[in-house]
Amino acid sequence: MQGPMSALALAPVTRQVSGRDAPAPVPSGPENVQPLAAAVSELPVLDASGRRVPFGALFRERRAVVIFVRHFLCYICKEYVEDLAKIPKSFLQEADVTLIVIGQSSYHHIEPFCKLTGYSHEIYVDPEREIYKRLGMKRGEEIASSGPSPHIKSNILSGSIWSLWRAVTGPLFDFQGDPVQQGGTLILGPGDNIHFIHRDRNRLDHKPINSVLQLVGVQHVDFTSRPSVIHL
Repeated sequence: MQGPMSALALAPVTRQVSGRDAPAPVPSGPENVQPLAAAVSELPVLDASGRRVPFGALFRERRAVVIFVRHFLCYICKEYVEDLAKIPKSFLQEADVTLIVIGQSSYHHIEPFCKLTGYSHEIYVDPEREIYKRLGMKRGEEIASSGPSPHIKSNILSGSIWSLWRAVTGPLFDFQGDPVQQGGTLILGPGDNIHFIHRDRNRLDHKPINSVLQLVGVQHVDFTSRPSVIHL
């Protein structure tokens, strides 16, 4: 990332937490909360109808857990979001927290992805990847051991075949985003405040969901009741 605008966007970030290590608590004092650059807050995301919404408006009124995914054809993202879909809305409401997924495809892919995963919380896309870039999300795979994920049930062969099958059988043959773009997790709000950021180093480096929910006071969720394999 280059230029003064990128530096402005990245400077406020509080910390990077990687791998499977337990994340540190969200800072409780105002001196530990860092601002999100206005240039990033004002960038648009698109909803399922193509409506443009300022990124900062998503968490202006309350805290939000914001998950940036790699792309909608990624089998790892699919299975991770399937588990996000299992978080009861009542758990989020009790903690006054919003859950948001952001992808980097065309907005036309949002509705099919939600039907595929059962995800019914908030979801948007950043098709130009401007927010990904300003937040310093990585491109390419960093060789790093992330440990086993509690959310991924497919092996790399079956998962990759399934992703390719979805690509070639879809109405448009595309990968629904840059296939080498990595994602990340943030806790933001209320207002343009960053409490926590994790940038994924590779496709398996996402944060365990319950470790993030714990940081915002959301109840523990049982993700174990699911099939162990994908049937192609």
